[in-house]
Amino acid sequence: MENKTVEEGKTIAIIAYITLIGLIIAFVMNNEKKNEFASFHIRQSLGLLVLSAIVAVFFFIFGFVVSIPFLPTIVNLLILVLWVLGFIGAIQGEEKKVPVLGDQFQDWFKGVG
Repeated sequence: MENKTVEEGKTIAIIAYITLIGLIIAFVMNNEKKNEFASFHIRQSLGLLVLSAIVAVFFFIFGFVVSIPFLPTIVNLLILVLWVLGFIGAIQGEEKKVPVLGDQFQDWFKGVG
């Protein structure tokens, strides 16, 4: 990726990882002048947010049926690690996909960003 493209989109990419509001702000900022680097990280961040929501709903619904101690904590810590890896990639100006699901996030949300 061109250095200029990365530098122009770096701020938007970083903002995308800062909560849902940051993701919305990044999406709006990137809507005017599309930046591929920023779009990449918006898709990664959106994927992590959707994954977090799905996991939260799953444990809310099935947590009463299947009670495995500490499983929700372990899963949420794994999601946090993925978020940190994506955030560090944005800070360093690299298009690093989050492990395991990064390719799927790029595919599922290819129209976003």
